[in-house]
Amino acid sequence: MKSKTVLLLSLVMGIITTALFFQYMNQAVKKETVAATPMTDVIVAKETINKNKKITAEMLEVVQVPKESVLAKSINSISEAEGKLAEAKIEKGEPILAHRLISQIEEEVYVSRKVRDGFRAVSVSANLPQTVSNLIEVEDFVDVIVSKEDQQAKEKPVFKSIVLLEKARVLAVGKKLVLAEDVKDGENTEEQVEEYTTVTLELNPNDALKLVNAYKEGQLHFTLHTRPVMNDDGTPLETEKES
Repeated sequence: MKSKTVLLLSLVMGIITTALFFQYMNQAVKKETVAATPMTDVIVAKETINKNKKITAEMLEVVQVPKESVLAKSINSISEAEGKLAEAKIEKGEPILAHRLISQIEEEVYVSRKVRDGFRAVSVSANLPQTVSNLIEVEDFVDVIVSKEDQQAKEKPVFKSIVLLEKARVLAVGKKLVLAEDVKDGENTEEQVEEYTTVTLELNPNDALKLVNAYKEGQLHFTLHTRPVMNDDGTPLETEKES
């Protein structure tokens, strides 16, 4: 009787030992497989990002994926996407691809994409002398001076000039939306070098109203500031300080 019990226990222990051995081997194989697969960081959307939406760090997250499955032009740093615009809708969990991002300063088609939140784009006509001989460029800063005739003057016309606006950001000159240095080789067409007759500024709603009224009531001149320092995302550094 004792021998049968010992035999039975031996069989049970053997089965348990075999099961534990196979379990251990399976785990070891899985660990080796994971360890052998190179992984890399990829930036994905933490939430749905709609077209033309300005991307913030809170909308993104870092995930690890097998290196061999990474899509071309995937980005691996949140700073590469932060502050840029989504060229098309990006679904939650979708990798962020560099070619689907637009820098506001690089926008060549829609001036509305360049306008910051809370601001408006407004254009006024201007001739050669009023625009510093057409030397004002996109992303420059200008002061706006308005000159009005003094209606109280009884003899010869008397004009008074005041600084209406200071450090207004230039969004476009004519139909030109990009910096001269950002024009691609082979694209220096007549449109890029022709004289322009309008200047588009980025202003808050109240200042936009002031500009339109001044344009109707007097003559405008633009005075040019020193070329602004740019942020990494392509926007003028000074606009960030003033907003």
